[in-house]
Amino acid sequence: MVALDNQQAAARVMARCDELAAISESSEGLTRVYLSPEHQRANALVGEWMQAAGMRTWQDAVGNICGRYEGQSAGAQALLLGSHLDTVRNAGRYDGMLGVVAAIETVQHFHDHGIRLPLAIEIVGFADEEGTRFGITLLGSRGLTGSWPQGWVDQTDTNGVSVSQAMAALGLDAADIPSAARKADYFAAYLELHIEQGPCLEREELALGVVTAINGARRLNCRFVGMAGHAGTVPMSHRKDALAAAAQWMVYIEAQTAQRDPQLVATVGTLQCQPSAVNVIPGEVALTLDVRGPEDQPLANLLEDLLSQGEAIARQRGLQFHASQYYGIPATRCDEAMQASLAQVLTQVQGRSLSLPSGAGHDAIAMAEHWPVGMLFVRCVGGVSHHPAEAVEVGDVALAIEACVGWVQALAEQPPLARPAG
Repeated sequence: MVALDNQQAAARVMARCDELAAISESSEGLTRVYLSPEHQRANALVGEWMQAAGMRTWQDAVGNICGRYEGQSAGAQALLLGSHLDTVRNAGRYDGMLGVVAAIETVQHFHDHGIRLPLAIEIVGFADEEGTRFGITLLGSRGLTGSWPQGWVDQTDTNGVSVSQAMAALGLDAADIPSAARKADYFAAYLELHIEQGPCLEREELALGVVTAINGARRLNCRFVGMAGHAGTVPMSHRKDALAAAAQWMVYIEAQTAQRDPQLVATVGTLQCQPSAVNVIPGEVALTLDVRGPEDQPLANLLEDLLSQGEAIARQRGLQFHASQYYGIPATRCDEAMQASLAQVLTQVQGRSLSLPSGAGHDAIAMAEHWPVGMLFVRCVGGVSHHPAEAVEVGDVALAIEACVGWVQALAEQPPLARPAG
């Protein structure tokens, strides 16, 4: 294999992430949402970089920017690399973008040395993973999988603009959405490079890690209902304090989750107390519960236990407890063969490999419905993400590019990975 100047490639990646970060709807921070003028500008810039790396480019019917580096024979099956180009509000400059730009550098290596592989390489900059504008996620990747729910085109943003109207403003036609879908035999596999968004790699003093699974998640609205009363006249033994019950439950949630699999997490993220007065016993408390884990059954077992304890606490205190799930997504297991091949590559480039789950969602969730998926994590400083302080080290990016090139080279020289059933 031709030697890779990964330091120079990494420097280009960092500079290009800076260029993309300048494409924002606000000068005060990075915000780039789906079907916005900034989305269009980012696609155009990334398309130029793809073309410079020897790729044929196009924007598909849902607004993904795509590039193809042909294999040894025209129309060959492709390996797909990529991530997303949209952001949350007041974002960092590496979440999503790093994976797209590093993928371009991977192709650039083969192009610079005149190398064509048995498999083609395609790159996609997904149009909307975060769901910032319309409140629905994975619009870009579900375009490729052909799994857009019909109602998505009618979803509106805070200004009342629907997805179909926003598409039209950018010259896209919602009626063409099905044309973005790829057939099952089009790709051999999908690889996504992404910042870790957590502290594990930093703690292990490693630049890169292999993702085992993307956590499943359940989100619930919960409520304790007691009796409001005068803070000065109701004896402690006669109180039906909803906030005290909620506090007892929150302590249990923290302790019980910590005692189980360390990859399980649970969070009470919001709390509203009624009537919310300093001299009134709280009569009702509404709170949210978010539980996540890389395997569905342990996650279900944890949630069942937490809800049972909420009911028990309410009974003991003479209160009522209610819980309703409003969001759920199953865990997405990364392909076992890809995990093994990625771990082998990481052992070569950094001495050892670390396997870890992803607590955040990614486009790989949608892609796994049709193709084998793998993910590589890159260490991020302090585990910070979705924040302007988001940062990666250029040396880590260099190793990431080296790993991607090595993995693509090895896989392209072998038969395609087995596809998931169905």
